[in-house]
Amino acid sequence: MKRATHALPEALARLEAAELRRRRTTVEGFAEEETRARVVLGGRTLVDFSSNDYLGLARHPALAAAMADAARAAGAGSAASHLVTGHGTEHERLEEELAAFTRRERALLFSTGYMANLAVMSAFAGRGERILLDRLSHASLIDGALLSGAELVRYRHADAEAAGRALDEDVARTTIVGTDGVFSMDGDLAPLASLARTARRADAWLVVDDAHGLGVAGASGRGTLEECGLGSGDVPVLVGTLGKAFGSFGAFVAGDADLIEYLIQKARSYIYTTALPQPVAAASRRALALAQSEDWRRTRLGSLIERFRRNAAEAGVPLALSRTPIQPVVLGSESAVLAAQRELEADGLAVVAIRPPTVPKGSSRLRVALTAAHTEAQVDQLAEALGSACARLRAAGAA
Repeated sequence: MKRATHALPEALARLEAAELRRRRTTVEGFAEEETRARVVLGGRTLVDFSSNDYLGLARHPALAAAMADAARAAGAGSAASHLVTGHGTEHERLEEELAAFTRRERALLFSTGYMANLAVMSAFAGRGERILLDRLSHASLIDGALLSGAELVRYRHADAEAAGRALDEDVARTTIVGTDGVFSMDGDLAPLASLARTARRADAWLVVDDAHGLGVAGASGRGTLEECGLGSGDVPVLVGTLGKAFGSFGAFVAGDADLIEYLIQKARSYIYTTALPQPVAAASRRALALAQSEDWRRTRLGSLIERFRRNAAEAGVPLALSRTPIQPVVLGSESAVLAAQRELEADGLAVVAIRPPTVPKGSSRLRVALTAAHTEAQVDQLAEALGSACARLRAAGAA
């Protein structure tokens, strides 16, 4: 885009005309009832079906207490990078606990999942090499691949055979095969076992970003790798976040000791940034402990997912093939999904419309996110309201 003063207003006007302009919504507060699944938006209290707080931990008083205690002891900020004087005892303990949780030798903290994926892609691939990514991989994986200077090849979504064919085109130069564990906008799982075999055949790193799987998927909540029966030998690089199921903030990479040590030496998004505040790490430690000791959260979430899918199907809601907390309702056009969002909001439900470029053109959707903090009544209300909204859109020929 040219730097002419008129270029930005014109670009914004085009986004507005295409119904693709995004607007922030300010959360003004939270309801104080026991489940805490309600938010105050625009002076109204709505049931929140848009957050990634899958286990209902983000506003747990124990996390707030851990954060406050750590702030009193260590201060609000880290004041330096990890490799200077910013690495504290809370960071060290959290990394040790994350390594134990993921059953790997070491873990390395990052400020965000975006930074973790930039680090992995640019550290383990470079010019003259290739990276294979699922077509619907998270933007941070894609941007990390572009930053690395390697050739980026994107294979058909969740298609291990397509990944294999792309690999066979140039086995020697393929360094990374990367994918989300759970895809954030579709809620489906990657074919990890097949991808592991594909990557092993090329002696490539298999990188799995399990941001939406850790804490939720698997017999003990250890994510999609546990669900698929895979270990560090199958998936050498595991990326996870702390701001979703664990209700805090930050991210990490887990792997063998040498892999983590190499990232410490080479990952620019780790070396050249201020360390995560220790109070945030303390809250994450408490969340990790709660997620493991309170199995009822995952059990409850699973039952709510089943309940929603059953009721929504009976109400005529077009559901995707997802058994995760992410339940997309694809309506197609931007106007249809925005109309449905407004209708749900009028019914007291906050469900955000997702439009391109976050999702492919023609697949705009409502991204329903269920959490352990929701009640059965709230889930039933959502299914009924979605059914009514979809029926009106069909009658109007909009969906």
